[in-house]
Amino acid sequence: MATIIPPAPPQGERSEPDLHAFEHHWQDEADAAYLYGLLANAEHDPNKKHIYTRLAEVERRHLDIWAGLLAAHGRAVGPFKPAARTRLLALLGKQFGPDFLLPFLLAEEGREVKQYLDMHRITQLGVAGRDEALLLARESADHATTLNQVAGRTGEPWHKTGAGGFLRNVVYGFNDGLTANFGLVAGVIGASASSQHHAVIVAGVAGLIADALSMGASGYLAAQSEREVYQHEIAMERDEIALMPDIERDELALIYEAKGMDAESAYRIATQVMADPEKMLAEQVQEELGISESATSPMREAWITGTATAVGALIPVMPFFLLTGTAAVVVSFTLAMLSHWVVGAARSVFTGRSVFRSGMDMFVVGLGVAVVGYFVGQWIGGML
Repeated sequence: MATIIPPAPPQGERSEPDLHAFEHHWQDEADAAYLYGLLANAEHDPNKKHIYTRLAEVERRHLDIWAGLLAAHGRAVGPFKPAARTRLLALLGKQFGPDFLLPFLLAEEGREVKQYLDMHRITQLGVAGRDEALLLARESADHATTLNQVAGRTGEPWHKTGAGGFLRNVVYGFNDGLTANFGLVAGVIGASASSQHHAVIVAGVAGLIADALSMGASGYLAAQSEREVYQHEIAMERDEIALMPDIERDELALIYEAKGMDAESAYRIATQVMADPEKMLAEQVQEELGISESATSPMREAWITGTATAVGALIPVMPFFLLTGTAAVVVSFTLAMLSHWVVGAARSVFTGRSVFRSGMDMFVVGLGVAVVGYFVGQWIGGML
């Protein structure tokens, strides 16, 4: 196999250990070990139970690696406490079973691969954490491959070449409709001191239609830029070929086997392809990532985004169809702010961020828009 020279690290490389990142990875590995343990205890299939138990043991070994690095730099780790997102996933796993929890763990392994590869790239040679990050990236990639097989999937889960579009359009469309229309309704209330009930309804419905059409058009145009996402994934695949050539070769050999080739021939051809990095990249992009022409339908993007926007925009105006006066204002405000927090918190299951922080991000944005809209409406109303 030809020697492949890894690409140069990006600008801003670290010359000192990043102890904060070490603590972050320690927590992530501890959470993963905890969830794998829950999977193993809940799984009735002996083969799957064995896999989950083995993965939990490996994650605990990863814990020791980060704990050792922290201790070597004078920072001890405290007792393990599951993160809020981990507790949420554990609750969902207990309610709906191991198969429900598996996709989230698969996505988590994918995120770990990307984070560890990034750490390896930006850390200078000889700095603590650089070699460990590459080792754990490889082992996390192996975990992801194992979980993919359990889930009956193929490919590398740390590449997102299509699945993220739906969630992105629903969440951002819903949030845009909710936030923009909430601000509009608040502005009309501020201008009319909640006395013009029909004006609030008219403005709210008009805002709903305008927001839905605007976001639908944005979704349509965004689909035209999908190639940028593909370019990012291709660049990431190029780095993986440079940094994890053995894993990439084995992955390609498995793809060939899945197409009916015998194991020996598949391995031999994959090794031959790996001898030319550019040819290997082209093969992986086509066979593994499935990237050729953009499969995203602009009209599908427009309908999804526009519909989600309309649903979100309906929430702040809906109480005015059923109630009047102060009661309508209070219910509208309460529903809108609760919806902001719930949608933000729900995103954490897919994005890996903190439940509380994700919820608060959207809550604060919604509150800020409402306050500004109300006082601007009040100011303009007083001038007329």
